[in-house]
Amino acid sequence: MTQIPDRAWRAGRFWWDSSRPSEAGPHPLRAVVFDLESLTDAECGGSRLAFNAAFAAHGLPVTWSAARYRKLLALRDERQRVAAELRARGICTECDVLLRVLVDQICATKSRMLDEVMLGADLDARSGLVELITDGFTAGVAVGVVSTGRRQWVEPLVRQLVGDGLVQTVVTADDLAPAAPLGAAFRMALAEMGAPAHDSLAFTGSTDGLRDAMSVGLAGVLVDPEVIGARADYEGLRITDCQRLHAESWARGNRSAAA
Repeated sequence: MTQIPDRAWRAGRFWWDSSRPSEAGPHPLRAVVFDLESLTDAECGGSRLAFNAAFAAHGLPVTWSAARYRKLLALRDERQRVAAELRARGICTECDVLLRVLVDQICATKSRMLDEVMLGADLDARSGLVELITDGFTAGVAVGVVSTGRRQWVEPLVRQLVGDGLVQTVVTADDLAPAAPLGAAFRMALAEMGAPAHDSLAFTGSTDGLRDAMSVGLAGVLVDPEVIGARADYEGLRITDCQRLHAESWARGNRSAAA
């Protein structure tokens, strides 16, 4: 089972289970930052399809189902996922060097195909997301999106999911140093919005993303229907709830998203 980072877990329940009101904290909520996976299931709905196309391009009888791919996401590096699949199927396992070469070739092919796959992907916003972002925009809370994908497809996808004019900044791999972690994207988004981490809140679609957000001082909320205890969507969530979460995280003296 996927584990939630320690600082996002307390007493076995999360902040949205609590009806207890919170007093205003010393830091007002000025910005909310979403990683791309918290907006939509981009991994299974996009990256998985690009990998399947890459396997086919190399003549390999491998097709990842959504369930299989989600299990492999426990391995943070995509090369580890491909290698694990090939080993499980007994493909090119007689020589470690040849296996690494094949894995590199598959991942390179996937990277070349990803832009086209993502631009054509039929992805939907998580339920309640647009309402929450609109509520934040109306309340004067800056909204940013971060991704380690390329701007060529990330920006069109963000527009597809939430429309135009609501997101103040989008930070992608094109804005970062090569192989920079998602935490660097969170840090850049905050700088572009002029909001310090202690006045901001992150929504992430994976435990790795949550760790990256916390690494730069953000309080974070995990949105992942596959993880017990995490939010499945944004239904009924409003910016006042985000403000309460932010205040409670400061009252507890940490950057937790738990109650």
